[in-house]
Amino acid sequence: MNRGSVRVRRALGALTAVLAAVLIVLGGAGTAAAHAELDSTDPTPDSVVPRQPSAVTLTFSEGVTLPADSLRVLDPAGERVDTGTPGHAGGRNETARVALRDGLADGTYTVAWQVIFADSHPGGGAFTFSVGKPSASSVSVDELRGTRTDGLISFLYGTGRAVAYAAFALLAGAVAFVLICWPAGAAVRRVQRLLAAGWIGLLGSTVVLMMLRGPYEQGSGVTPSGDPATAEAHVPVDERIYVALAIRLLLLAACGVYLVLLVGQSGQSGNSDDGVKGRSWSRGRLGAAGGALAVGLSATWVMTNHASEGVQVWLALPVTALHLLAMAAWLGGLVTLAVGLRHGLTPAAVERFSLVAAGSVTVLVLTGLYQSWRGLGSWAALFDSEYGRLLLIKIGCVALMLGAAWFSRSRLARLRSGTPTAPSAAPSAPSAAPSAPSADPTAGPAPSGAEDGSVRVGLRRSAPMEPSRSARVGLRRSVLAESVMAVAVLAVTTMLTATPPARTAGADGFAPRGPAAPAANAAPGRPLTLTIPYDTGGRTANARGTATVRLVPAATGGRTVTLRLAGADGRPADVPETGLAFTLPAEDLGPLRVTLRADGDGRWKGAVRLPLAGAWTVTLTVRSSDIDQTTEKRRLTIGR
Repeated sequence: MNRGSVRVRRALGALTAVLAAVLIVLGGAGTAAAHAELDSTDPTPDSVVPRQPSAVTLTFSEGVTLPADSLRVLDPAGERVDTGTPGHAGGRNETARVALRDGLADGTYTVAWQVIFADSHPGGGAFTFSVGKPSASSVSVDELRGTRTDGLISFLYGTGRAVAYAAFALLAGAVAFVLICWPAGAAVRRVQRLLAAGWIGLLGSTVVLMMLRGPYEQGSGVTPSGDPATAEAHVPVDERIYVALAIRLLLLAACGVYLVLLVGQSGQSGNSDDGVKGRSWSRGRLGAAGGALAVGLSATWVMTNHASEGVQVWLALPVTALHLLAMAAWLGGLVTLAVGLRHGLTPAAVERFSLVAAGSVTVLVLTGLYQSWRGLGSWAALFDSEYGRLLLIKIGCVALMLGAAWFSRSRLARLRSGTPTAPSAAPSAPSAAPSAPSADPTAGPAPSGAEDGSVRVGLRRSAPMEPSRSARVGLRRSVLAESVMAVAVLAVTTMLTATPPARTAGADGFAPRGPAAPAANAAPGRPLTLTIPYDTGGRTANARGTATVRLVPAATGGRTVTLRLAGADGRPADVPETGLAFTLPAEDLGPLRVTLRADGDGRWKGAVRLPLAGAWTVTLTVRSSDIDQTTEKRRLTIGR
């Protein structure tokens, strides 16, 4: 075994170890990947209301699914005081509401909530409010905060999702590589193993996800008991996920038949990449069927993630599917390329994959730009939010990966121009005849150093490495470098999935536009009015104007908020969405979001509790259309 082979094997081993580490990270991501957040509650957290409310209502940043006990309200003794089944307030799927019993005594009540977010992850939390006056409570809010999930179930489910994602990329990418770049590769045993590994991995992970879905949502253990309540916990709540997984199983059954046909027909098409003339119609049908199956499988992810919620759902769904398919064609194709380079892959096939990879990267860039805009909501958030900074790191990793791809292309050019050594007294002199590919694509490295399939005679051991062989070794190394960077991209993407996008993370995720605004000061018990100019950059009449925020009283505990928007012409301006939040950076408090209710043309009302005096930051978000949005900030000193 030569040194080059040893280095390649070591690099492959290191790559496998890194992939395993990424899978562990993905598996441990668990419920942290939930992007939605609790926007507001009624009653507000830590508030004191003079009379008991008839119900408790929660509003989230996106749609949620409600388990049977998604909302529990406990009195100071720990007894439940909610009644009926929780539901959506007014039919809005981003809300959760549960009624309360009549005749509640004064005291502090605890609300514990558990929901399923749009990306299929469960989320939970707790807060308190008081009726009449606060009181002591036997309920521990800290124990109720967070998601009720079993640690082992969460890890297994997260790992299953990661394996399914990687297996899809391997399966779809390997099939695309065989159909487009290397038809004879279907007869190569290692390629057949790649196809089988992708199919088995996706099938097995899907079955595991279906088994774990119910316990994952309800927070129960692995083994159900005879208790009917425990058994009910193993039934999935979010039917969308269960239906998507069932559809994926049906598609995988069809994929099994498809792979048999692919290996059988492509393997009989000839030993060279050009021996497909007599089977062009059959190959075309295989390509169409494979494309349909790939699109169907990608839809089982798209229909259950954040693309199905938020703005421009009609566009986000196909864009996300294209992003997933392009990723599979590139990364899955890279794995197949690495295998093929050791099993008779010709330079022509590598060049075809180079074109496929270029197209995939183009699609990834375009769809990634749209997804970034949809997740950020503001260019400023690219630098001033955690989501934006991680996105910049991902862009850097992709740039490095493209650099490795450029080196691969240069090695390919050398490989195509490389020629064997002539059988003469001067073995180092290149022959003018091009190298001929091996007749058997499944054969290993040719003897006498003819690893690239060329016929060489009369070579001395001390002769320098042939140009074509040197280019092939360099190509392997650059492909391995691409694969390593692909793992890095996957790792950063994992971190992105565990980070709330700036658009859904709330107004505090955005940075102010332009120079810092002057601070406003409010004496205790005195009203305060803030005037904030805004410009969303759009061309509609409501795209620019002035926002007026009035707080009464503007002191510690003050909560009445009025927001008015006036266009450039001074008339009231109605916009599709407004947001208002308060943050106290010195105490790491907030954002405290205001639930705004329309109160006439260009006017909204709400309430907020500011529990501490200090220098607050008021964040205003105005969206004038589906694509035009701005966020402005002002400093506000309360109670000093």
